[in-house]
Amino acid sequence: MAARRCDSVLVTGANRGIGLELVRQLAEASCPPTLIFAGCRDPAGPRAKDLRDIAEKHSNLVTIIRLDTSDPESIRQAAGEVGSRLAGRGLDLLINNAGVNTPGQLRDTGMKDMVDVFVTNTVGPLLVTKDFLPYLQRAASQPGSGVGMACTTPLVINVSTLLSSMEKCPETFSIAPMYPYRASKAALNMLTCCLAEEFKKDRIVVTAIHPGWVKTDMGGPEAPVAVVDSAKGMLRVISTLTDKHSGMLLDWEGNSIPW
Repeated sequence: MAARRCDSVLVTGANRGIGLELVRQLAEASCPPTLIFAGCRDPAGPRAKDLRDIAEKHSNLVTIIRLDTSDPESIRQAAGEVGSRLAGRGLDLLINNAGVNTPGQLRDTGMKDMVDVFVTNTVGPLLVTKDFLPYLQRAASQPGSGVGMACTTPLVINVSTLLSSMEKCPETFSIAPMYPYRASKAALNMLTCCLAEEFKKDRIVVTAIHPGWVKTDMGGPEAPVAVVDSAKGMLRVISTLTDKHSGMLLDWEGNSIPW
C-alpha cells in the first residue's frame, strides 16, 4: 500500500497524560498535520489549561473540541464541528485515547464500577468511531496532500493495554488485579478486531496500541516509561502501519502482543 500523508488528526482525552503529549508532539513535528483536533470533556476547565496553552502556541494547527466520550450527544456535536472545520476534507487519523481506570479488586468491584469504566473505555471508542466514520471514509477516497506525518491509509488507533491480554494475564494479574479496567480493554480489543473486519471494504486500518506503563496520573509515579517517550514511540509506530496491522494489538515499540 502506497504511503500518503496525514493532514488531519483527532485525539480524544487530549487534556492530560498521553493524549496531551500526543497533541504536543504532533504540533511540534517538523512536518505537522495541518489540522489537529484535540478532544476533551471540559475545554474551559482547569484540567485543560496545558492543552489551552498548546492550542494558543500553535493556533494555526490545534483546535480544541469539546468531546465527552461517555456522552453520545457530545460525540455527535463534536463530529459535526470537526466535519465543518474539515470543509470537505477527510479525517486521516483518529486516536481513541480517552480512558479511565477504577482500581477494582474483586471485593471492591460492583456493577457501577464495571459499567462506568466500560462506557468510557469501550462504548466511547465505538461511538466516536461510528460518528467520525464518514470523515475517515472520505479520507480513504482522497489522495494525500503531501503535508503532515506519514500514513499508509486512514487509521483508527484504539489505546489499549498489555493488561487486556488474556494470554498474558497469568503474568500480569498479580501486579494489577483491576477487574473493570482489564475487562473493558479486553472488550476494546474485540472492538478493534470487529472494526478492522468491517472497514476492510473502506481501506481503513484499525489497530490497538499499548502505550507502555506510563508515568501519568493514571499510570502513577512508579511507572518506568516517560510520557514523552511513550507518545514518541506511538507516533513512530502509527507512521509505519499498513493494512497488515489492522486488527492487531501492538505496543509502543511496535511489538505484537497476543490477545
